Amino acid sequence: MKILQKIRALSKRQKNMVLLICGSLLLLLLIGLGIGLSVRGEMLDRAVKKVQQTLLTRYEIDFKVSDYRFTGLTTVTFSDIEVLPENRDTLAQIESMAVSVRLWPLLFGDVKIGNLSLKNSDVTLIKHDSISNYDFLFKKKENEPAVSNDDREQNYAALIDGLMKQVFFKIPRDMDLENFELSYRDDSLQQRVRLPKATIDDGDFEASLFLNDHDAQWNLAGHVNPDRQQLRIEVSSEQKDTELPFLYGKFGLRVSFDKIMFELDKVRRESQDSLTMAGKWAFENLHVQHRRLSEDPIMLPEAVGEGQINIGKLALEVDPSSTIRVKEFEFRPHIKFLPKPDKMISLSVHTGRFEAQKLFDAIPRGLFPTLDGIEVAGEIAYDLDFSVNFDDPDNIKFASKMDDQQLKVVKWGRADVRAMNGPFVYKAFEDTVLMREITVGPANPKFTSLNQVSSILKKTVLNTEDPYFYKHNGFEEEAFKLSIATNIKEKAFKRGASTISMQLVKNIFLNRNKTMMRKFEEILLVWLMESSKEVSKDRMFEVYLNVIEWGKNVYGIHEAAAYYFGKTPAQLNIGESLYLSSIIPRPKKGLASFDYTGHLKPWVQRHFNTYGYIMNKLQQLNDESVPAAYGFYEVTLQPSLRPPRPKGIVDTTFMEIDPEQEAIMKEMEADESTRKSLLEKLFGKDKKEEEK
Repeated sequence: MKILQKIRALSKRQKNMVLLICGSLLLLLLIGLGIGLSVRGEMLDRAVKKVQQTLLTRYEIDFKVSDYRFTGLTTVTFSDIEVLPENRDTLAQIESMAVSVRLWPLLFGDVKIGNLSLKNSDVTLIKHDSISNYDFLFKKKENEPAVSNDDREQNYAALIDGLMKQVFFKIPRDMDLENFELSYRDDSLQQRVRLPKATIDDGDFEASLFLNDHDAQWNLAGHVNPDRQQLRIEVSSEQKDTELPFLYGKFGLRVSFDKIMFELDKVRRESQDSLTMAGKWAFENLHVQHRRLSEDPIMLPEAVGEGQINIGKLALEVDPSSTIRVKEFEFRPHIKFLPKPDKMISLSVHTGRFEAQKLFDAIPRGLFPTLDGIEVAGEIAYDLDFSVNFDDPDNIKFASKMDDQQLKVVKWGRADVRAMNGPFVYKAFEDTVLMREITVGPANPKFTSLNQVSSILKKTVLNTEDPYFYKHNGFEEEAFKLSIATNIKEKAFKRGASTISMQLVKNIFLNRNKTMMRKFEEILLVWLMESSKEVSKDRMFEVYLNVIEWGKNVYGIHEAAAYYFGKTPAQLNIGESLYLSSIIPRPKKGLASFDYTGHLKPWVQRHFNTYGYIMNKLQQLNDESVPAAYGFYEVTLQPSLRPPRPKGIVDTTFMEIDPEQEAIMKEMEADESTRKSLLEKLFGKDKKEEEK
């Protein structure tokens, strides 16, 4: 409107000048278009040959096409396309393909697809042994100079922005696809997915996917706007519990769902170094099963996520306003990742007060079987602040706090911790094999009450396994921090952070299948057991001493004292107690600590020095008889268990160390070092608390 008003205000001479300029520009455009049309066939021919040469020299791909030509102003039609990797099976065959480029964006240097038509397309992925017809996708380009991270400027915002444009520029406004088929075949699996027809009409799209002939059907619908980079897609399954193809055969993963929705609503570019993406996702009746996750299928009736991802030059962040809702439980995770100059990750969750039952209702059925059917009352709140620098993991920040004063367990699920208060049968497993059943109670003559165990044994076990057992609520924050730091430095899971409470729950209530979710189930059950106060600390410790493994088919302190030393638990001295405590982490290697004379090998003294020093520092030995070296030289194994004297050895002071013992020694040495570090931190924490 303003432009028209300005044109009307021009003089006649000025209007003529504007018309002359516009006419000249139009003429130049027409001339350029005419020249372009006259040579476009040659340009297309050169472009196709360049693509063929590049694919052949760089990837050893023979790209064949029987005919290609312009069939409109900006439309190119290809006939009988074949993609054939050298000495491999045919990768793709397309009977007919027509593609057009949008003219207006092209004038500004952007290549955007306008229309796309595909008829009778067949893409076949084939793998025999280790050879496939698609391995060229992962082949490193020859003669390509290596580019170090120091030689290139990393900008995540610019990188992801470029990728987004590349993807959306290739999405057509209109598409007509007929008879598209994707198949996969190897020595053990053969499946194919068919798309009889798919259309995009001014951004609206719909299609139906079929597995094999008609084993399953998924319907796709949604809308895409390539210019605004917006996308909404819904995928629904025609039949219930239909598994996605390929996943189980290749990865042992079963996945099915009723409906999945994803929406990219807004992409905003604040600057070259700042990009934000906002959207949402949701699913209905998602079923997942994998032996590493859970033995039983995991079923989530519904979940919704909505929020924003912030991408900077050297940082990625899930915006604090983002929410995840599962049934009626909602929380806002704040996640931040900084890869340079030091790789750092942080996570914080602050729920505010909410009804505790909403949390347990939101747990997917089959994920934590022991909690099925649990009912709780009261409100709780949880706060977590975690951050770690992977180049300096010792300075990890971990603060976890649960406000559960109002929490009350109304009804326990399959695992009722109150059963530990009376006699019960403990099933002793070795991995997944049941060794035997042990009655924990007076009916078992080997059952030992806590007051029948020597005081020094109780002290050594607590110091070795869980120094703050009587003070914490099932978890020790410093132990978690040390565990995470150790595993990061070792780049593998080398150390857990199990308290006595956690070991009890794991051994008594959980199955022996080592899955990712079992640890989370253990944490939840320990939290409920400790917060409910249904089982006293003394009773937990008593049960623990009566069920833990102390050697091959040796369970409980009564059997351990008799097996190694021919004593009762009440008769154990400081040296024997320190020894028994030292083998709890590796009970089946306990006998390797002794030489053929029945005395402890010198390297075991590290444990005695560490924990003897600790108990002395804590004044736990004031009322105990403490011989030299904390009783190390007074520990004598029963004769029937001693290894045979090595041939040719006369000097009884000789101590043999074989390779297996050397490995045990190194493992024990590393373990003692980390345990000492943890205990020193705990002592420091105690000192600060006393000063306060």
